[in-house]
Amino acid sequence: MTESSESRSTGAARVALGILLSRLMGLAREVSIAFFFGAGPHSDVVGAIFRGPNLLQNLLGEQTLSASFIPVYTRLLHEGREEEAGRFAGAIFGLLLGLVGFLSIVGVVLARPVVMVFAPGFIGDAAAVNAGLATVDRFALAVGAVKFIFPMTGFLVLSAWSLGILNSHRKFFLPYFAPVLWNAAIISGVWWVGGRILGSEGPLGPETLGGAQSDMILLGLCVGALVGGLLQFLVQVPAVVGVLRGFRLSVSLQVQGVRQALRAFTPLTAGRGAVQLSSYLDLILASFLAAGAVASLRWSLVLYTLPISLFGMSVAAAELPEMSRRLGSERGEELRRRVESGLLQMYFLTVPTFVGYLVFGFLITGALYRRGRFQVDDQWLVYLLLASYSLGLLATTTSRLLNNVFYARGHTKIPARIAMERVLLSGVVGVSLMFRLDRISVTAWLDLSVDGPELYLGVMALAIGAAVGSWYEIWRLLRALQLELPGFRLPSKRLVRLLGIAVAATVPAILIWYIHITSILVLEALLVLGVYVLGYFGATSLLGVSELNAWAKWTKVEAKQPEENG
Repeated sequence: MTESSESRSTGAARVALGILLSRLMGLAREVSIAFFFGAGPHSDVVGAIFRGPNLLQNLLGEQTLSASFIPVYTRLLHEGREEEAGRFAGAIFGLLLGLVGFLSIVGVVLARPVVMVFAPGFIGDAAAVNAGLATVDRFALAVGAVKFIFPMTGFLVLSAWSLGILNSHRKFFLPYFAPVLWNAAIISGVWWVGGRILGSEGPLGPETLGGAQSDMILLGLCVGALVGGLLQFLVQVPAVVGVLRGFRLSVSLQVQGVRQALRAFTPLTAGRGAVQLSSYLDLILASFLAAGAVASLRWSLVLYTLPISLFGMSVAAAELPEMSRRLGSERGEELRRRVESGLLQMYFLTVPTFVGYLVFGFLITGALYRRGRFQVDDQWLVYLLLASYSLGLLATTTSRLLNNVFYARGHTKIPARIAMERVLLSGVVGVSLMFRLDRISVTAWLDLSVDGPELYLGVMALAIGAAVGSWYEIWRLLRALQLELPGFRLPSKRLVRLLGIAVAATVPAILIWYIHITSILVLEALLVLGVYVLGYFGATSLLGVSELNAWAKWTKVEAKQPEENG
């Protein structure tokens, strides 16, 4: 492997490992929430209270900050100007600290308007409770919870600043591992309160919890989130201190690189804002649906975003500082090969995930969530959402790397404009289908017999709209990329080959599933998915797929160089 390949491989491997651990803990968090709340009103509140803070985190945090901060900071380091890089980092930190501090205070003081904006469907809950039509006032619960969640966001944004510093120094593992602490704190809060309540009630399950008891568990979740946000930032501080030189906290716009970063930051924020607007509109529409729509949307997104983070973000995160270092020194043909190699690296693992979600998604959602209050109709709705979102999975991961070509060159307006177009299209498609699908009950459509309120398919339209928008974004990015990389094309033939291998690998796994060797859902899922994974990797090995050898080499390189993890 060349030095460039080793740099990409070790960086991607460390990012993927950190994200994997974080996402696994995130799954454990969602399983805990599903166990205690099911797809009910308290789960809807959990989905709603994170939307406002998530908006700030996405506008100011990891992806936006990285794309504007890393190219400037990395080039200063590459030119040997470490003192200037440290002062630049100090100025960006000071500006962020002042901004998130102000916004956190505003979020606490204006908690009621915040919930009105992000979950207007909750406003009528008080009247419904008084009329005996509902048992939980989601609006009141969300207002109280937001006061804990907004300050948490400030710590998460500062954590994204630490990520930018460490990634620029090729220290990839820690910043992507740090969210493990955030998830662990939330899980601890939920189980510390929920476990004590269930323990005091004797041998009873979560389905016996009353409204006041569920409220207490929700409070435990919020406190855990606040503590976890602080831990996620603090755990990175020693490593950041170890690499920074010339750091000086300030809010000056005159420091070298600050104005350039802010010029890039503005269109990036607009682009991320458009994406967040799409999520915000999804939440508004879902909040008007029957209880459970918001929660089901969130649980499907946990699974959908996992491969995007593992196989898309890991490669993109490792590539951005390398592209920035080589700006102007890498010829067009070299850059084309670099981008194509990165895409194939993504596709090798994203393709079997895409096929696996479509074929085995029902089994996966059942194995993860089917316990406590989470019933078979919840399982079906989450699976249908996951399958709908997954139709855009390959496009979404591809866009992560293609955007980097523009970011590394400081052309942030182009992907931002395309993101806005994508959001508009997704919204139009989602709304046009939503009201038609909302007439269809999950239980009636599938002839299920379950207790509790009915769930409806209207929310699935939002996932379909997102998938359509993702493919539109790829089409637009490829057209715009012709100016940066004339003649560039996606490696379609090799992508189709991987798809064929993945589909073939499902056959023995489906047979195992059909035989139904065990009635224990988790064991069945492990067995079926294990056969599928072995079939895919076995077939790629026999057919000599080069990406398999590349992943093996990356693993070996990673094992030989653990000291670089920082």
